[in-house]
Amino acid sequence: MYYVAGRIEDYALIGDMQTAALVCRDGTVDWLCLPRFDSPAVFAGLLGTEEHGFWRLGPAAEAEGEAEAVSPASDRRRYRGDSLILESEWDTPDGTVRLIDFMPPRDGAPQLIRIVEGVSGKVAMRSSLRMRFSYGWVVPWVHQVDGRTAAVAGPDSVWFDTTAETHGEDLTTYSDFTVEAGQRIAFTMSWQPSHHEQPPLPEPENALTATEDFWREWVEQCTYHGPYRDAVVRSLITLKALTYAPTGGIVAAPTTSLPEDIGGSRNWDYRFTWLRDAAITLSSLLRTGYREEARAWREWLLRAVAGDPENLQIMYGIAGERELGENELTWLPGYENSKPVRVGNGAADQLQLDVYGEVIEALHLAHMTGLARNDYASLLQLKLIRWVEKHWDEPDEGIWEVRGPRRHFVHSKVMTWVAVDRTIKLMESGDVEGPLEEWKELRDTIHRDVCEKGYDPERNTFTQSYGSKELDASLLLIPQMGFLPPDDKRVIGTIEAIQRELATPDGFILRYPTSADAETANLDGLEGDEGAFLACSFWLADDLAMIGRVEEARKLFEKLLSLRNDLGLLAEEWDSKAGRQVGNFPQAFSHVPLIDTALRLTASGAYGG
Repeated sequence: MYYVAGRIEDYALIGDMQTAALVCRDGTVDWLCLPRFDSPAVFAGLLGTEEHGFWRLGPAAEAEGEAEAVSPASDRRRYRGDSLILESEWDTPDGTVRLIDFMPPRDGAPQLIRIVEGVSGKVAMRSSLRMRFSYGWVVPWVHQVDGRTAAVAGPDSVWFDTTAETHGEDLTTYSDFTVEAGQRIAFTMSWQPSHHEQPPLPEPENALTATEDFWREWVEQCTYHGPYRDAVVRSLITLKALTYAPTGGIVAAPTTSLPEDIGGSRNWDYRFTWLRDAAITLSSLLRTGYREEARAWREWLLRAVAGDPENLQIMYGIAGERELGENELTWLPGYENSKPVRVGNGAADQLQLDVYGEVIEALHLAHMTGLARNDYASLLQLKLIRWVEKHWDEPDEGIWEVRGPRRHFVHSKVMTWVAVDRTIKLMESGDVEGPLEEWKELRDTIHRDVCEKGYDPERNTFTQSYGSKELDASLLLIPQMGFLPPDDKRVIGTIEAIQRELATPDGFILRYPTSADAETANLDGLEGDEGAFLACSFWLADDLAMIGRVEEARKLFEKLLSLRNDLGLLAEEWDSKAGRQVGNFPQAFSHVPLIDTALRLTASGAYGG
């Protein structure tokens, strides 16, 4: 039997800009990797059973059979203001209790802090802590050291501190206690390399104050003050939470193997830095006033690429690691029995030509917004274009990382055009020197090639790849990248074709057809279907606004906002049939276009009263 505490949208995100935890409505932490986003999980119950690790904290409940006692879902929850501090509240017959969950931004040991606060009455509570290292595979040695509980396995140790009494049973640490109105009881988990001395005793209340101050000061930098500010700020906080502070690398999501198709095999590890995802994330941060993040990411990029731009990877580890081999964790049954559970990502070795465009677009935007010049960044840009000049006309795996044969994807060609175009603009500004006329000719050649081979005049639409009849939602980026103006009949035809052929019954957009009779099914290389890709639906809203259909754009955008969970978080996709979020969570590639569309609609004045 599989176990999961809730739907994907039932989870909240907390984190410290080095790793993150997912907390369910019932007060269970079902996912936490320590000490980094890409480290093995200490709590992997999200992808397995209770035996694979969890930490449940909430009102005491009667155990049923052999299962661990399950607390009821909280009656309400929220983030404390514009922060990543989660507050969950339960109303019980005996009173009301509040649970405050957070991870303080750190200089030393990572900490997960949970403070139980009595609001009214007197409530019986239970903490059930089951630590399992290496994604639930290893049971640690749990023992007492100087009044603290230590769990040790191999290179890892976790230290558990609380003033409440604890006891061990069935390889689980329990604490049964009561909390009265005005009383606060703290629980803290701290990670430390097992060969180091124990970490300092935590100071939960001081850490809470410092964490709240951190987020308040960070959010104050936001330059967006439009009608969608709450949604934009929550998305910005989420993107900041996905940034690995020591290096500036940005993970696509803090999870692995949350399925795009419940019960299926479309399950991937997203705890790495995709150049594409990171570049578009930085674009959104720059547009909303966050230049320090852009500077840090540019430095990360230069370190990751180093002196070898000819072998640019599409993705790296959060510190710039290149080896990201993919493996399966066979002992984990997967989220709602969705197998396999994967760690690492084999797509790292793919050729995705669009990445060059996204990276150079981000560098261009950083330059345009006044980020201090970096000579090596300019040199890298020129070297990347030299590579594009030689390889732009090759087939590739494309933006969606298909595991079928390579093709001449139209979006990939468009983005190579973007790479050349933005570099030409850099040269025209006088900041770098290069073969200007030669690359203007290259830009024209790519543009002509796409318009001749990637466009179907009979249907008045661009297609997924050269010679294909299939559509692809990435074509929506053609006007946004400036490849063609929004009023071009080919752009309008493409938008309308995608609305007809890739829209779900509720109006959201699929990336491409995945049905058994679609030619894409063979290209995809995978079985099963997937949900509507949320980024694509935001792109459609952008395009509709660009071609003057602003009221339609606004309605679609606000419909998309309604898909967020109660805390404003989005996964990668939306399952229209089941009415639920699917895919890794929360997903940067969903929150970035949310921000971009909000900015566009605000600029156009297309928003409700």
